[in-house]
Formats: sequence, structure tokens, C-alpha cells
Amino acid sequence: MTNVLVVDDLDVTFALHQAEVKAVSDLSFSLAAGETMAVVGESGSGKSQAFLAIMGLLARNGRAAGRAMLGEVDLIGMPGDRLDAYRGKDIAMIFQDPMTSLNPSLKVRTQLAEVLVRHQGFAPDKAGRAVIEMLERVGIPEPVKRASAYPHELSGGMRQRVMIAMALLCRPKILIADEPTTALDVTVQAQMLELFKTLTDEFGTALVLITHDLGVVAGVADRMMVMYGGRCVETGTVDELFYDPRHPYTLGLLHSTPHVAKRAQRLDPIQGLPPSLERLPSGCAFHPRCAFRFETCFAERPQLLPVDGGARGRACWYQGSLKHEEVA
Repeated sequence: MTNVLVVDDLDVTFALHQAEVKAVSDLSFSLAAGETMAVVGESGSGKSQAFLAIMGLLARNGRAAGRAMLGEVDLIGMPGDRLDAYRGKDIAMIFQDPMTSLNPSLKVRTQLAEVLVRHQGFAPDKAGRAVIEMLERVGIPEPVKRASAYPHELSGGMRQRVMIAMALLCRPKILIADEPTTALDVTVQAQMLELFKTLTDEFGTALVLITHDLGVVAGVADRMMVMYGGRCVETGTVDELFYDPRHPYTLGLLHSTPHVAKRAQRLDPIQGLPPSLERLPSGCAFHPRCAFRFETCFAERPQLLPVDGGARGRACWYQGSLKHEEVA
């Protein structure tokens, strides 16, 4: 498959107080057309900051280095006025809380039509019709009525669908969804995930799903990238990582996830807390919480290397079995 995004050696650094903190280090990956990649990890692992850097949306004290190639175009370091030609058109992002992304003083139709007028040169009346069609396609009932509403007049699930409709109006090559189901109830979450799957199949859009919830990943993603302490620690297909994880952190995430077949059993959470990016441990950042650690883990940071010569990779010194059979 053709890659629509290739990221090499991405670093994200923030200036804090008198020091600099690296939120993302040496991140490299590719994303193929029509593929769904889940990026998982606890809060503070660098998931969101990596993709905000690619979108050029870091906070003012943030700085990105490396490459993020959208076709022949490098998005890293590109001025905002030039990035605007690609954001919303070729690469779009859906944020966790639609109320912080939608303008509360403008009707839904006005906000969505602006995307088409700006990026596609649509006349306002044609843009208005296209908005109604897209609202209908993302499953919003009575789309004409909803288009005339203000964001606060819609439910959380409806607002999220509006954001998806806005992101898909220009048929982007890449759609980034940052914790898109966190604020939704379980029924609406399931509807959202089914909608993502249908729309990515229909439009051929590559989807990046940023989440800490492995339950969200299982039925939607093709591939997973697990992040910890600002680095990728394991990557591979969903089946590979769910049924044969090779990094202790991935195993810990799986043990911490509720399983329908184990309703009566207690969860086995990862001991300890994620590290502060201002004071990362020496060696492997996960070693203070790892049951498989040994001397090398304290002193040397493992690199992300291929597993069994295949496409999956992991960054771990431990070579033994993780005894995963009780999770599957």
C-alpha cells in the first residue's frame, strides 16, 4: 500500500521554567492509505503531542524537529500560513472535546461550510448543500434542522459527529482522532467506532486513533503503536500485540483492560505511576514499574528494533517469555 505519511526521528521539546522537557523522542513510523493505526499509552506518554506537532498545533513553548512527510511535503517546521493549505484539506484532526473546537456563536452550517469555501472554492449555496449531505452521511438525524442549530443545542454524540463531518468534508488523506470517545457513553462510543470504520472504508482515509483505551482499539484498528515516556516501545498489528505482546508495558496495558470473559476477576493494574518527562529514569523509562527488569535495564536505553525479522518492533532488553496466555 502507498504511504500517505512518513515520520522520521520526530522530537517534541517544551521550554519549561529554566529547563527544556522532551515530550517525544526519536519517533518514526509510516501510515498507509486506508489504514487505521491506534496510538496507545497512559496520559503523558506523548501520544497527542506527537500529532499536534505534525499538525503544527503545539503550544507556543513547544518545538518540533525531525520530518513528517505528507507525500513530498515536510510538515515539520512549516509556517502556519503554509500549513493552512494542508490542514483540513489533506490532514484533519478531531479533538477530544468538540465544545472546545466548535465556535459556540456560529451555527453548525456556517462552520462546516467555511471549510469548503476556503479549501475547495465552493460557492456558499453549494457548500451549504454539501454540508447537509455530509451530516446525513455521518448519521445525524434531521440534518437540515441540526445544521441550523448552535453547538450547545446538540448532544455530546451529535457534536462529535459534527466534528467528524467537518473533518471529512474535503476527503482528507489522513484523519487524526484524539481520544474521540472519552466523553461519550458506551452506546454512543460503539456508534462512533462503527462510524469511523464505515467512513474510512468509504473514503479510503487513513485513520490515526489516539487513545488510552484498548477496548476501543480491538474492533477498529489494523495496527498499534504503544508509547511510554515519549517513545514508541512496541509496534505491530493489533492481533500481534493483543495475543503475543513482546514488551512488558504492552502486557501491563492488556492486563489492566476489562475483559468480557473475566467479569468476576479483579483487574491487574500496572504498579506505580508513569514517569515525569522532566525526570525520566535512566536506561529504560519503564524499569521502575517492570516485573521483568534486570541490570541492563537500569543503565542502557533500548532501541526500537525489529521482532523476528518482521515488520513489528519493540524496545526492550528482556528476551524471555512474558507468559501472556492468561490474557488472550
